[in-house]
Amino acid sequence: MKLAIFNGSPRRKNSNSTVLVEHFVDGFNRFSDYSPTIHYVADTKRINDNLEAFDSAEYVLIIFPLYTDCMPGVVKEFFEKICERKIYQSKKIGFIVQSGFPEIIHSIWIEKYLQKLVNRLNCDYLGTVIKGGVEGIKIMPPIMTKKLYKNFEMLGEYFANHQEFSPKIKAKLAKPYKMSYVRILFFKLFKSLGFTNFYWNMNLKKNEAFEKRYDRPYEISIATETK
Repeated sequence: MKLAIFNGSPRRKNSNSTVLVEHFVDGFNRFSDYSPTIHYVADTKRINDNLEAFDSAEYVLIIFPLYTDCMPGVVKEFFEKICERKIYQSKKIGFIVQSGFPEIIHSIWIEKYLQKLVNRLNCDYLGTVIKGGVEGIKIMPPIMTKKLYKNFEMLGEYFANHQEFSPKIKAKLAKPYKMSYVRILFFKLFKSLGFTNFYWNMNLKKNEAFEKRYDRPYEISIATETK
C-alpha cells in the first residue's frame, strides 16, 4: 500500500497533528512493509513536491487542526491546488480533524465538505476521524495521553490491515459529542479558579503578548464610524 500522509498544521513538525501522526505510523508500520511518506502542507515552497506526492499515492491521509471552526488557510489552498491540476487519478482519501474543543460538535460540519471534495475528485472517500481536546497534549503527563496515543496506534494498525479506518476506534475518538452538564459545571468551576487560562497565558507570555491579550486591533471606533 502506497500511503502518503499530509500534515496540514501551520506548526508543521512542532504540532499536535505531528504527535498523532507519529503514533498512527507506529501502529501502521507494525503490519506494513511500506512506511508512509509524510509531507507538510505549510511548507509552501515544496507545494509542487507535495502535489506530486498526492498524485502518485494510492492512499492519502490528510490531518489538520480546526481553528475557531475553520480549517487552516494552507490546507484550503492545498485543496484548491489539487483541484486546479485536474489530475484525478483513482485513489482513496481519508482525513483526521483534530481541535482543542473538548466536544466534536464543532468539527462534524467540515466532514460534509471533505466528503464532497473527494467525490468531486472522483476518488474514494475513506471517512473522517474527528478528535477533540487535543490542544496541549504535548505538555500533558503521560497518564492523560496514554489512552489517546494507544487509540491512534490501533487506528494505524487497523488501517495497515484493512486499508480503512476502524469504525470502533473512530467512534471512541469521537467522544464526547457534546459536553455533559456535569462537565460544564466543572469547567465553570475551573474557569472561576483561573485554571482554564493557564495554557493560553503561558503561550501569551512566551510570545511576549500577555499584556496585549485584550487588544482589539480591528475594532472600528465610534469616532471613525461617525466621520
